[in-house]
Amino acid sequence: MDTGFDKWLNDNVGRLIELRRDLHAHPELGFEEERTSGIVADMLRQADIEVTQHIGRTGVVGVIKGGLPGQRSIGLRADMDALPILEATGLSYASKSSGCMHACGHDGHTTMLLGAALYLAENRDFGGTLNLIFQPAEEGRGGADAMLADGIFERFPCDAIYGLHNQPGGPAGTMAGRLGQSMAAADFWEVIFKGVGGHGGVAPHQSTDITYAQAQLVLSLQGIVGRSLAPLETGVISVGYIHGGSAVAPSVIPSELVIGGTTRSFRPETRDLIEHRMREVSEQTARTWGCKAEFKFNRSTSVVVSAEEPFKAASAAARATVGEQNYNDRLDLSCAGEDFANMMDVRPGAFLWIGNGAEPDGTFHQLHTPQYNFNDEIIPTGIRYWINLAYLELGGRCV
Repeated sequence: MDTGFDKWLNDNVGRLIELRRDLHAHPELGFEEERTSGIVADMLRQADIEVTQHIGRTGVVGVIKGGLPGQRSIGLRADMDALPILEATGLSYASKSSGCMHACGHDGHTTMLLGAALYLAENRDFGGTLNLIFQPAEEGRGGADAMLADGIFERFPCDAIYGLHNQPGGPAGTMAGRLGQSMAAADFWEVIFKGVGGHGGVAPHQSTDITYAQAQLVLSLQGIVGRSLAPLETGVISVGYIHGGSAVAPSVIPSELVIGGTTRSFRPETRDLIEHRMREVSEQTARTWGCKAEFKFNRSTSVVVSAEEPFKAASAAARATVGEQNYNDRLDLSCAGEDFANMMDVRPGAFLWIGNGAEPDGTFHQLHTPQYNFNDEIIPTGIRYWINLAYLELGGRCV
């Protein structure tokens, strides 16, 4: 290990942990990351890094030019947004924004990339260009697409791009990845049933009861997975919410009801089939019960696919960071979704995971839960990985 980096880390890790906890205490939802992006931009500028703000509304890109000859350019990406979840950790630095929480570790992702940026700005013994991408709105609000729409890769060319996410339960000090497909395409759907409401006690027969329609739809959706998809094909259809009627007036049959959720798939043909069959089943179910259905299907994120050459580079950096024995390059497929995939549709890239640790008894809190917390102990590992990746890709020396 590089003793110069170790000294730098020892001098700076305390303030980086304080930064992570400050970001945790002040979470912001997608496209609302004004405070977070301002902190990121200020820290980059103070390190003499070229900064451009408002890419994808609240996104930030920092550019570090290497001090050695070289034409290659790469992008390192961290997400900044939080989730609409009420925190229940009881931490001293818990969210000060009720109903908003860093429940996916984006506070840690931002901190690790910022730490790497600060070191690399002081140690530019590499060639080419390093683009530091701080992305807004990863959590289903289209942040990657917004940055693409603003021409991020035309303005900041990248030969390859890289993402990193914490992995709850993965031992601290370990990393993992998978060549090719690793995460599913994540889409969101909604059906609005509309009918004739009525009195549920006096004249239910005079209504077109849309609650029957939604109940039948919930049962029918799993038939799409079970009978429309081939036995070895992977597909998920889940209901996430049902809204209709009012507890204040329980005797009233509602005239409108909304049901929605998410789907996951790995092949374009499967994605198309799921959308087609869901629309068909929703509309036919509505007709069966004498009402109407308005079906919406929002294609959100692509399948995460790590390309061969970027994956080799990311794997080499991971091994240099945590050691061969602590790197798993055959991580199981996951039906998680990640909108960095949309950037990877445009530029070749790789996506790895860093272990977030667990309690001594093996228990841990999963992502997107009120008890989740990013593990500050893995910040040095994440910083070292980003630095090693930058140096390996741009002709430097691992730390």
